[in-house]
Amino acid sequence: MNLTISGHHLDVTPALRDYVTSKLDRITRHYDKVVDVKVILTVEKQKEKERRQRAECNIHVKGNDMYAESSHSDLYAAVDELVDKLDRQVVRHKDKLQSHQHAAPKRLM
Repeated sequence: MNLTISGHHLDVTPALRDYVTSKLDRITRHYDKVVDVKVILTVEKQKEKERRQRAECNIHVKGNDMYAESSHSDLYAAVDELVDKLDRQVVRHKDKLQSHQHAAPKRLM
């Protein structure tokens, strides 16, 4: 899995990088065919402080691309919401790929 973490108007500290990678391990635990992950952490200059910290992520898995974003007053909370959204998308993608058909019973002659 290729992981790219970048910051926009923000320096990505080693603690923040470790936090994001530990949270993204949950996604790879549910679905191991993740090819590429790009995370962008942003601090926007808005007047209201509530939704100022923002986290975006693009995930490329085998057969699909997924995108999610989250805004919060705390960057760590924004990363938590982002990983929750991505985890739901990945689990839904995995369920679609699995075959839900049962094997036909054998005929006895």
